[in-house]
Amino acid sequence: MFCHNCNSQNDDGSNFCKICGINLLIQANMTQDRNISSKNWLLTLLLCIFFGAVGIHRFYVGKIGTGILMILTFGGFGIWVLVDLILIVTNAFTDENGLKLNKNLYRY
Repeated sequence: MFCHNCNSQNDDGSNFCKICGINLLIQANMTQDRNISSKNWLLTLLLCIFFGAVGIHRFYVGKIGTGILMILTFGGFGIWVLVDLILIVTNAFTDENGLKLNKNLYRY
């Protein structure tokens, strides 16, 4: 395991870097959190259920262009909304940066 602070090699089971002493477990969690969007999964799901036909959930996650298209086509005549619902429920729906939505209710 490499330390992101000093780039030194550490044993895989190490909790702290042997050179700089930084907590490697906290570093690993911070690195993992960078791959998760700040947009909330549950809110996106609820917006899609109640306002999906006008694409409000897409505006929320930053997909403005496709949100406008959903307004113009009234949710792709319902098909697009259904596809988005399936993607959200299976956690395959992403934000504007391609990051998976945050399922943690207490972190925004």
